[in-house]
Amino acid sequence: MTSSVSTLDARIEVELGSFRLGIDLAVAAGQVVALLGPNGAGKTTALRALAGLRPLSGGHIRLEGQTLDDPGARLFVPPEKRAVGVVFQDYLLFPHLSALDNVAFGPRRHGSTKTQARALASAWLGRMGLADLADRRPRHLSGGQAQRVALARALAVNPALLLLDEPLAALDARTRVDTRAELHQHLHGHPGATLIVTHDPLDAMMLAEHLVVIEDGTIVQQGDAASITAQPRTDYIARLVGLNLYQGTATGTSVTLPGGFNLTTTQPLVGQAFVAFSPSAVSLYQQKPDGSPRNTWQATITGIHRHGDNLRIQLGGPMVTAADVTPAAAAHLHLNPGQHIWAAVKATETRAYPA
Repeated sequence: MTSSVSTLDARIEVELGSFRLGIDLAVAAGQVVALLGPNGAGKTTALRALAGLRPLSGGHIRLEGQTLDDPGARLFVPPEKRAVGVVFQDYLLFPHLSALDNVAFGPRRHGSTKTQARALASAWLGRMGLADLADRRPRHLSGGQAQRVALARALAVNPALLLLDEPLAALDARTRVDTRAELHQHLHGHPGATLIVTHDPLDAMMLAEHLVVIEDGTIVQQGDAASITAQPRTDYIARLVGLNLYQGTATGTSVTLPGGFNLTTTQPLVGQAFVAFSPSAVSLYQQKPDGSPRNTWQATITGIHRHGDNLRIQLGGPMVTAADVTPAAAAHLHLNPGQHIWAAVKATETRAYPA
């Protein structure tokens, strides 16, 4: 059960040369939050600041009411004294220690006897389904097994805050699916706060209940997966969730884009607005189509590549658009890069909302 009181309360401000990170994060006990964004957005910098590996330039980090970093008050708690567990992208298991002793390392550092630490480690490996691999060293573990050992090591110290940096990035596609399901189970059984840093939208949506999207060091959108996928607010987010996204000025059910092209929608709005639609909603024609009212425009094919079972057609013209068509349709239309084509989207296939 997620607590309404934030275990983590942070205003993270870090300056690195010309880059400036400035975000607010709050994570409650029992809650799993994903910090999502493109490379260079500041995700890993935020994680390192929370772990104590990168001092803040401004702001504060408070965990369960204890201030861990506050440059204004000249207060900084070193990493080893923070109630924080970290699972790094490459896991960083000690190569000379067995899986059991890797997990026992944290409790030993926190004052447990060797016997107590190894008993606790054994229990955690059992929870992870790795009891029979306790004596193996990291080089004899698969990627998924190493990931679970690293997670057990982080959880064995009962952290108030668990940080995971791209936890599934090192796994192959087949292992990733199974490990994601196992990880979801373990994370939602953790009583503390959990923050996952990732650039993978599927990992974020499958593992976390709240998403925080950052670009260029600032938060651009946050909420649950349903709200973010329904109404993306930047091109990056739209690409993540597979939508075409445009911003313009709405007058009733017409939205005028910066280049002057008008998109007809079914939602009447006034002022700045977004219009989104799926690539599968775009129909392509050799000649200008007739029929029911729809948005139509002439475009030029700028690229063609496979996208799942379909072909993703990139279109230039009054607006840059992605369209998904079947291979059979592409063959029938003789689609090729550089070709002029007509595109159409029904107003009922668009989604308009205030910017």
